[in-house]
Amino acid sequence: MDMLGHQIILKIKSRFFDIVDTNSHNLSYIQLLDEMLGTIKNVLHAKDIALYSCKEWDDHWRIEVATDSSYFCPNVLNSLEFRQLLMSHKIHRQSCETEAFNKYDILLPLKHKDGINSFFVIRTNDTGQKISYSDSLLEILIEECSLFLDKIQSLVKIVTEERKYKLLFRVTEKFHSSMKMEDVLGEVIYTLQELYPTFSYYLLLSHDNNSRGDLPIKDLEYDSENIAALEAYVTGQVQFENSREERQSVLYAPLKGKQGVYGVLQVIAPNTVNFPKSEKEFITLLANTAGSAVENAQLYQQSKKLVSDLQLINETTHRLNSNLRLTEMMRYISERISSSFHAEEVGFILFSSESNAMSVLVGSTNFFHTKDAEAYVQHFKEKIKLEKDSLFIGDFEFPQQKSAKYKSIMAIPMMQTGLLKGFSLVMHPSPYHFSFETFKLLQSLIHHSTLALTNSMLREELEKLVITDHLTKLYSRNFLDEKVQCSIKTDQEGTFILIDIDNFKAVNDTYGHQIGDEIIIQVANIIIENIRGSDIGSRWGGEELAVYLPKVPLQLGISIAERLVAKVRAKTNPFVTISCGVSYWNKEIKDDYHSIFKRADKALYVAKETGKDRVVVQTMDFVSE
Repeated sequence: MDMLGHQIILKIKSRFFDIVDTNSHNLSYIQLLDEMLGTIKNVLHAKDIALYSCKEWDDHWRIEVATDSSYFCPNVLNSLEFRQLLMSHKIHRQSCETEAFNKYDILLPLKHKDGINSFFVIRTNDTGQKISYSDSLLEILIEECSLFLDKIQSLVKIVTEERKYKLLFRVTEKFHSSMKMEDVLGEVIYTLQELYPTFSYYLLLSHDNNSRGDLPIKDLEYDSENIAALEAYVTGQVQFENSREERQSVLYAPLKGKQGVYGVLQVIAPNTVNFPKSEKEFITLLANTAGSAVENAQLYQQSKKLVSDLQLINETTHRLNSNLRLTEMMRYISERISSSFHAEEVGFILFSSESNAMSVLVGSTNFFHTKDAEAYVQHFKEKIKLEKDSLFIGDFEFPQQKSAKYKSIMAIPMMQTGLLKGFSLVMHPSPYHFSFETFKLLQSLIHHSTLALTNSMLREELEKLVITDHLTKLYSRNFLDEKVQCSIKTDQEGTFILIDIDNFKAVNDTYGHQIGDEIIIQVANIIIENIRGSDIGSRWGGEELAVYLPKVPLQLGISIAERLVAKVRAKTNPFVTISCGVSYWNKEIKDDYHSIFKRADKALYVAKETGKDRVVVQTMDFVSE
């Protein structure tokens, strides 16, 4: 090689040295190649130059960089003839047989330790005057360019690896500072998108893939089309799928923690049929790190959920053991179930201990007091009575293809000392709305609530027995006394009616004491049927009964007393009549319970003495019929 050739090579090597700035943290392989081609073009005074490369799995040589790509064929078929041409390691001038390059002057195959995987095409001039380069110059140029390519590839790889692992360190810090699965999965995707913008990514999760925002999440389908993904999920090992037809390679990296695999990261590399080896290790490491973070996030969320569940049971149990009335208790349980489980309908159905009848407890949602609820209640009543076990249904349908509005249903029996007291029905219109964890929590909640519910019912039943006359089911006299005295303190007025069954001794003597008791029961039932829920009917003693009408004026009270007299006369069997003594009070007149009763008793005495079967009124000043 002559002196000019030496100078050209020295100039190229000098400029190659200047191209590489080791202080730069943003070394771009394509940018370095572009500068390399520009250097060669300028030093050789060439018109245009292009660098072609081919991967071992590719069937075409493609342009990586060119000084003017419009003059070059974008890709060339990697035929056997062309491979043999390159493997000869010869410099090919325009006279070479390759049609794709027959209008170019020089083709230079670049040497690489793994064989020929790139070459230069040089167009020296377009004026018809070719610039001549000696073979020795071109041979040295091939060696220098091959060496330079190796160097910049190594340098870029080092810089890229450094950047990747800095990113991995940053991501790992974020993973361990976050306890939300959404954040962990999002950081995985964002990191990969930053490093490999041409790749596509999907997270294949086996379950619980709702509320993930805009993350590319798919369900992990258990079918023959997802063999590699399932292999990665089941074995915990990275799997690959290569497709020459679709010109893509897919990597499946399991998101693996210490306790199991939580999903699969799918990475799709386009325009390749073998996944790049240099990226396998990093993506696998990122997936493993993410798997551990996902596991930690899940465990944290599970622990929070367990604490929340325990708090719910503890608070509910504490509240239920605070002597709530039955109505208050059922409303409280219904509200807690609705809010905690996002249920639309909550019902409590109680079985009668004496018959096959059922009753919907107060506190159940309004739906259970409608006709539409009967089909659900009846259907689950039979199943609960038969199986005596909880039911968890995700997509409910009635038998005989009858459509069901509510698809997600949980039916929990209320058992106490081995006896079935009733059941709770929790429903939602959407299929599979409740999770199995929710079902187990509801079972625990109903189990704890049943004892409190039973105790409350027994307590209220005992209270009712204390204030209720056993024979007539009217209130006791003590209860009436308390209510009248309370009314005098809080109300503006009230009417008191004292009732006596006429000639009751004769009834007992004629029909016997059992019939006498039945007569008292008949009169008591007539009283119950003809007064309001806020009025108080009481057994005063023996055949004497009493009614107190809070906030009722005298004339209305007299009308009620007269109606009772007429009803008893018409409905009793054996036939009896009653006499009524009526007294009245209001805030304008200072009065007390003793005087109210005394006036009513005096009026009743007058009624008995003046013919019976009548109503007599005793006011402060006079007695009137």
